[in-house]
Amino acid sequence: MAAFQLPRFSRAELLFSSKSFAAAMLAMYLASRAGLPRPFWALMTTYVVAHPLAGAVRSKALYRFCGTLIGSVATVLLVPALSNAPELLTLVLALWVGLCLCISLFDRTPRSYVFMLAGYTAALIGFPSVQTPLALFDTAVARVEEIGLGILCATLVHSIAWPTGLAPTVLGLLDRTLQDARKWLGDLLQPAGRRADADAQPLAADRRRLAGDITQLRLLSTHVPFDTTHLRWTAGAIRAMQDRVAALTPALSAVEDRLLALEQAEGTLAPDVTAVLAQAAQWLQEESAPGSDPEGDAARLQSLQLLCRSIEALGATPPSARHTPWGRALRIGLAGRLEDLVEGWRACARLRMDIDEGLKGALPPRRTAALGSRVLHRDYGMALLSALAAVLAICLCGAFWIVTGWPMGSAATMMAAVFCCFFATMDDPVPAIHGFLKYTLWSIPVSALYVLVLMPLVQDFGMLVVVCAPAFLLLGLYMARPAHFMAAMALLFGVAGTLAMHDTANADLVSFINSMLGQVIGVVVAARVTRLVRSVGADWSARRIQRATWRELGEMAGAAQRQGAQGDAYAVRMLDRIGLLAPRIAQAGGTIEGVAANDALRDLRMGADIDVLQRVRVQLPPASAAALLGGISQFFRQRGRGRMDAARPANLLPQIDEALSAVLDARRAPSPASRSAVTALVGLRRNLFPDAPPRLAVPGQGAPT
Repeated sequence: MAAFQLPRFSRAELLFSSKSFAAAMLAMYLASRAGLPRPFWALMTTYVVAHPLAGAVRSKALYRFCGTLIGSVATVLLVPALSNAPELLTLVLALWVGLCLCISLFDRTPRSYVFMLAGYTAALIGFPSVQTPLALFDTAVARVEEIGLGILCATLVHSIAWPTGLAPTVLGLLDRTLQDARKWLGDLLQPAGRRADADAQPLAADRRRLAGDITQLRLLSTHVPFDTTHLRWTAGAIRAMQDRVAALTPALSAVEDRLLALEQAEGTLAPDVTAVLAQAAQWLQEESAPGSDPEGDAARLQSLQLLCRSIEALGATPPSARHTPWGRALRIGLAGRLEDLVEGWRACARLRMDIDEGLKGALPPRRTAALGSRVLHRDYGMALLSALAAVLAICLCGAFWIVTGWPMGSAATMMAAVFCCFFATMDDPVPAIHGFLKYTLWSIPVSALYVLVLMPLVQDFGMLVVVCAPAFLLLGLYMARPAHFMAAMALLFGVAGTLAMHDTANADLVSFINSMLGQVIGVVVAARVTRLVRSVGADWSARRIQRATWRELGEMAGAAQRQGAQGDAYAVRMLDRIGLLAPRIAQAGGTIEGVAANDALRDLRMGADIDVLQRVRVQLPPASAAALLGGISQFFRQRGRGRMDAARPANLLPQIDEALSAVLDARRAPSPASRSAVTALVGLRRNLFPDAPPRLAVPGQGAPT
């Protein structure tokens, strides 16, 4: 039998718990001295905004205060006007919660907390006040003051007492993202034999991890402007770098595909291609070498110039007997994507140096405008279903409350609102709600001990600190551990929430039991309604994400002209979708019918090719360009409507070959725009018809090949 061992906690966990408890006690003291009616609301708020990183605490504090203020204002406007019509008031408050939840799900960043909190704050304040509408304004003001005080105390303590900056986390993730992109690029530049011998599974995992890292970095960087170090001056450079790394990904995937196509078409990579790859590998090695001495900079510049000339020569390959038209088109396509890679990698390197300068206190130059978080994937249908589930759960609890006249029916409506909002980002929130409920039930004995036994005995603030310390310090230690965060948060919210809802000096057993029953019923109703209305499986969500990609590709191809940074925005959004698909595919056992990670990479390349073709469509005959893009648009729109087995239009392949033949006309001097058109057309042909034999009839260059 193994001996019992006490858990061991790290220094960071001990520090986080101590700071959280100090902030909670400071908030309690100030709220009590100010005579606020429910000082435990301030205590609970300090734990709600607590986070090991100081920047995240400051951002959560701002978002929570704004959300509380908006929700309180809405409550003051709605409840007095409708207090004489409880059925209508319940419906209006439920619709407010649903609206705010819907808006929060549209914004997939930490800022969404503002809207979510604005929704269920109205429920937390409004429902308990329906029987005393005249006191509503005072209640709302007190709640804002208590929560604001808790936010202020948490922000001060976590920002002043040994603050933990975001820099190690953000820069570590940023460098890991760059390292993954560099590894992918290095793999492409290896000799053909070494590429063929590489294990495909780890490489595929690296590709998916790169997509996940980019999305995670984009979400985490939302907190950067609130950081306590010089990192906050680099927020613009970090956002711009995320976009540049995202733009590298379709180019990396396209180079990988063009090299494979050249090997298939010619049996092996020709000397002109391998020479360019060797130069690129040497340049990449020199770029990654440490040091900034003048001689090294000069050598890197010379290597870059030689590489650019070699890539340009590969893309300007003249017609000859040595190269078939298809081989020439593949070389032009490869050269175009290699140019994108070199330019993109240099931009990433410059932005990384700007970030280092910003960490030293300098203001980094704004080299490029960042796309921001507006480009992330949004699922409007699931957001509406989540809002509907919240509205129905609140209305059901409200109807039961009205019919029975149960004094603590307000607790059920509040909990239904909170739990429908908390887990709305999940495919199936019910298991998480059940888990939270389990630990909430475990918190009931502890809550009863505090509310019914310990709190009535407290005579001064020092005794309050001693009474609260054991439970809150221990739970704070486990909150610092990601694996135990949810359980610890449920236990802490169970205890602190019960203390916040009761007058601890006059609480009795009957009111306590009624309150706990109301909370449990509200959680159960939220789980049941969510199960009926919006719980879905991982495979269903994955197919929905892929259909959204196909609809967007159809819209891009069907657009009259290119819209600004459409291609870059699509790349960021597509990488976000790849990051969303990967855990769902893993959750479904590694395979989902009709969904594959490779398909997502192909769709990513398709978006880049369609964007380029829209930009240079003037290089094609107008009728040919309109027919080609129209056919592509129709195909993806059909797939986006759920026709997974929609066949590729038979006339698309000859249209692509005809357009390629026209652009490759040997009687015309190639231009940068025509080479871009070839690059896009080759990509479309490879992505739509990867197994089709090449049949190009190039004017002035012989028969079809």
